Amino acid sequence: MILSPSSSARIAVTHPDLAALLLRVTMGGLFLAHAWLKIAVFTPAGTAGYFTSLGLPGILAYLTIAAELLGGLALIAGFRTRAVSIALLPVLIGAAWFGHGSAGFFFSNEGGGWEYPAFWAVALIVQALLGGGAWSLDRRAVH
Repeated sequence: MILSPSSSARIAVTHPDLAALLLRVTMGGLFLAHAWLKIAVFTPAGTAGYFTSLGLPGILAYLTIAAELLGGLALIAGFRTRAVSIALLPVLIGAAWFGHGSAGFFFSNEGGGWEYPAFWAVALIVQALLGGGAWSLDRRAVH
């Protein structure tokens, strides 16, 4: 158990708290990286075109970018971690099903398989079960 300074008292930080912190900051950073990829490399319009080529409405690309950007920031801050983790599940399930499903299981396959987004979806479920953990806005609201 590690003690963490708080504005009003010292609170205990456990290994699961640290695990939740590591997981949420890592996933938050990855969501920001994926949003940035869609904005700076593929462009929002290009991403919308790709979504349309998959048979999805183009507007879903813009919603996905917003979800990745806002969700990534919320995870890093530990803001409503459980709800944000669950809310981001459709992004990963959609990526696994529509974006990578036809490429098979392994992400090393041409077109990237569905193993990576499926694993990431499971990690979001784990994050929802763990909560925000140490140094999160969620935890500050409780204490």
